[in-house]
Amino acid sequence: MEQSFDSSPARLPQQEIIAKTFMGLEPVLAKELTQLGANDVQIGRRMVSFTGDKELMYRANFQLHTAIKILKPIRHFKARSADDVYEEIKKVDWTEYLGNDKTFAVDSVVFSDEFRHSKFVSYKVKDAIVDQFRERTGKRPNISVSSPDIRLNIHIAEDNCTLSLDSSGESLHRRGYRQETLEAPLNEVLAAGIILLTGWHGECDFIDPMCGSGTLLIEAALIAHNIAPGLFRKEYAFEKWPDFDADLFDHIYNDCEDQERDDIDCHFYGYDIDMKAVNTALRNVKAAGLSNSITIEQQDFKDFKQPVRKSIIVTNPPYGERISTPDLLGTYKMIGERLKHGFTGNDAWLLSYREECFDQIGLKPSIKIPLYNGSLECELRKYQMFDGKMKVFRSEGGEVKSDEERRQMAEKHRFKKHREFKQRLEEQEQNEEGDIRSFTFHRHDLYEDKKPNRSGFSGKFGKSERFEKSERFEKSGKSGKPGRPGKSGKSGYGNKRDFGNKRNRFDDEEED
Repeated sequence: MEQSFDSSPARLPQQEIIAKTFMGLEPVLAKELTQLGANDVQIGRRMVSFTGDKELMYRANFQLHTAIKILKPIRHFKARSADDVYEEIKKVDWTEYLGNDKTFAVDSVVFSDEFRHSKFVSYKVKDAIVDQFRERTGKRPNISVSSPDIRLNIHIAEDNCTLSLDSSGESLHRRGYRQETLEAPLNEVLAAGIILLTGWHGECDFIDPMCGSGTLLIEAALIAHNIAPGLFRKEYAFEKWPDFDADLFDHIYNDCEDQERDDIDCHFYGYDIDMKAVNTALRNVKAAGLSNSITIEQQDFKDFKQPVRKSIIVTNPPYGERISTPDLLGTYKMIGERLKHGFTGNDAWLLSYREECFDQIGLKPSIKIPLYNGSLECELRKYQMFDGKMKVFRSEGGEVKSDEERRQMAEKHRFKKHREFKQRLEEQEQNEEGDIRSFTFHRHDLYEDKKPNRSGFSGKFGKSERFEKSERFEKSGKSGKPGRPGKSGKSGYGNKRDFGNKRNRFDDEEED
């Protein structure tokens, strides 16, 4: 959904910024950035570069649905050895970013014949920074892996090096609403990307008949309600930067609150055969404050009935990899039968992995979109469901593929570049960690919580003032915007969305 971009009164300097994403979601991310007001938007592999000011960088972290990291490059250089890297890093005046009382961490992403080990590159960057401080002051900043004041990212592609500040901190897929998880949950960024790839923005009801922990439903509701995905998040790395503008970030938070929509004419339905999944999804939906919009029930897909209203199905069935089922092929055959006889007049989108599974559906897709779910080379397929036979449907003017879908399917090498990408995954020694659960950035890459807990926020609202603000919403009867709770977990919950109690941290979850 298009976001309005409200620039601050004082014009801020433009800067180069990089947004990271998953393979296959780059065009969706580029569109989101354009709608936010980004300039010079350029698509790369698993990244989109653009220019914008500090406000845009804050908004990119807070509002983008399909970004996993926002990086701010501070130096580009050439290097053919670790010693070259060391010397180039020492050319940066690190007092602009660090002090002896600050901690830092370095992430390296390397795809080069000259550099065989990314951790060694990280060590050389750390050594250069520490040595510069020691030579100038006799003291040195410390390293902190878990909670550094400054996060750095260095990407090396052959001899081209980019050193960046990581403005996000932990991956942006960690929205903050997930209270519980199931085996192999769908990543939030990938879920949002899938939804935006369908072109749906709330025009009809949304159904996930195999909803698991409810990620697709929650992400769809955030999109339809125009709720910033960063709303539930605790903190961003840029808040520890010396030039952090708390008033500007507070302005962004309030602006996003004002843009939320409560008047949508669609509902969200999730079903799962497993009662544990249903209960997990219900808790996550409540934590996101979306219980009034999302209905979760226990139901086997084989019992799915034709919906009364116009709807779209978006679902992620088991692949037989991390999650299986006693009769995997039989499950996909049942899915095809239910779509054909219980979903006529609507569109269904399925993300899956195995061709033999898709074959069992027995329906002709109108488009196939290659996507990676971690290291799995998946496809997102669209099925346009019509009543009767294809020949009759076409004779009556029906079209299975739109002009845009025909154009995309006609593109050469659509799948080849993904197969080459997978080969690179398999060739790199660190890519065994490339599953979506770990979120390790791979060496082949090109560049490469308004928060529910904002007690340390130093903007124009102090802690007590923020609670008073949210309480005024309750007393006035205005549609409930979520409050900005402190560490105690208290919150100024409004009337419209029922934010539940949130865990303090999600670091103990398995990254998915």
